[in-house]
Amino acid sequence: MKSHFQFSKQQRNGILLLIGFILGLQALLWWSPFHKSETVEQSDQIEAFIREIDALRKVEIENNKPKIYPFNPNYITDYKGYVLGMRIEEIDRLHEFRATDRWVNSAQEFQNITLVSDSLLATMAPYFKFPDWVNTSKAKTKNDKPYYLTSKTPKTYAQKIDLNMATQAQLEKVYGVGKKRSERILKYRNKYDGGFVSDIELSEVWGLTDDVITQILQHFTVKTPRAITVINLNTAERDQLVTVPYIDYEVAFNIIEERTLRDGFNSLEDLLRVEGFPKEKIEIIKLYLQL
Repeated sequence: MKSHFQFSKQQRNGILLLIGFILGLQALLWWSPFHKSETVEQSDQIEAFIREIDALRKVEIENNKPKIYPFNPNYITDYKGYVLGMRIEEIDRLHEFRATDRWVNSAQEFQNITLVSDSLLATMAPYFKFPDWVNTSKAKTKNDKPYYLTSKTPKTYAQKIDLNMATQAQLEKVYGVGKKRSERILKYRNKYDGGFVSDIELSEVWGLTDDVITQILQHFTVKTPRAITVINLNTAERDQLVTVPYIDYEVAFNIIEERTLRDGFNSLEDLLRVEGFPKEKIEIIKLYLQL
């Protein structure tokens, strides 16, 4: 081993010279402008990438947030209330209030009923959208009320105006109707030659709530119904049944199948047992059927 570490003077000078050359070369590379500019450029690129990733992350977070559109607070469901940040007891208070067939007509009334905080109300109220007649009634003064208000003494059939003869001006006087709803009523009436068949068809007019329909029927009723073809439910074929509103071929097939199993229907209410039958439209459908 000793022979490996014994060098002559010339060899030692060569080794030192080699070591010095290597160290000098390393120093030159480290402090050279090329090395510094490359490092700075790479650092700037990394920071730019980080900023871009952060921006994309923020956009993705905003896109994943539930979007809130204008809505009527009277119809807030449990899920909708949860998304809006309401507590369970606050949602329950609203549902209990609505169960009494009463309506929320302002943001302040909504807070009084649900007891939501001011901060939560401030985030929700901008999206509240109440019916047109509510907003119109707020703007009216006490001396500017419609003629047809709820009367303690119900009008007789003779005193009521024929709904198929009523003018838009007459309909507008009903509390809760206004210009837009009266236009929709006339538009629906004019869709058919002869107008309405029955008072129940008012439920087919878009935007008419049960309360508004009740107000209308206190002063109007169908006295001259349009003529329609009434079908015998126990003998009608499928092609006849599909002429009835809201009955398509699938429902017609199910009606005939149920009729065969029952050996005929005993009541129009038996249609509620038919698979796929539009139960919410049965009162309209019953106008076109008989036993």
